[in-house]
Amino acid sequence: MLNLTGTLVLVGAGKMGGAMLEGWLKSGANPAKIVAFDPAPPAEVKAMLEMNSVRLNSKISDITDAEVIIVAVKPQMMEEVLPSFVSLKSSRPLILSIAAGKTIATFERHFGSDAAVIRTIPNTPAAVGRGITAMASNPNVSAAQLDLARLLLSSVGEVVTVDNEALIDAVTAVSGSGPAYVFYLTECLAAAGEKVGLPPDLAMQLARATVAGSGELMRQSGIAAATLRQNVTSPKGTTYAALQVLMAEDGMQPLFDRAIDAATQRSRELAS
Repeated sequence: MLNLTGTLVLVGAGKMGGAMLEGWLKSGANPAKIVAFDPAPPAEVKAMLEMNSVRLNSKISDITDAEVIIVAVKPQMMEEVLPSFVSLKSSRPLILSIAAGKTIATFERHFGSDAAVIRTIPNTPAAVGRGITAMASNPNVSAAQLDLARLLLSSVGEVVTVDNEALIDAVTAVSGSGPAYVFYLTECLAAAGEKVGLPPDLAMQLARATVAGSGELMRQSGIAAATLRQNVTSPKGTTYAALQVLMAEDGMQPLFDRAIDAATQRSRELAS
């Protein structure tokens, strides 16, 4: 049960913000305690706001008890948007960012060095409640605020904590950008299927179902990925033959090493 004592201010009600809002409402949050700000929310999010009587684009000056400000706008819009909400700092709210590439220092610069700030990196499976979010906080965040952040973020999936904000760049490379790697793996699997004679539609159907089903098996079973791989690999069988290629010295691991390193470096560049 999500019990808010003050007002939850959602800055940005796009797909990610909308997914989180849906999760909060399902968790029993009082709609009267939520205010969303977005000049043009997607139609489905606007309908959800209206159906639940969640306020949209109210006067900021009317909010006198901000408990948490969720910043869910695109990074390039941050400098334009944040100044409008600085007046809310008098309530000493938790600032919870889900915007990529913006450091804790960015929010301290706007809301003050004494502001309680948590920087997070969610990923797109949050849209279906299967995301994972990593969070890093500054020393001003209280234990109660950490608990609130975990509760808010868990509405769209798992939540993990990193002690060092610098690790957020590596998290971004693995889980933030990770869904794109899985989608591309699906594309590659289907394309390879076509090359051995499968019709394109069938190859893609097989690839999508295999990737989705394997992920769900891994999630539900809790068995280590390496063990699941070993369980499906018969000695000298078809899977073994394929893995001899994928696990070779020039196979997937060194390719992923380079990819994750490139994404980590880019995340650091964007945050600087």
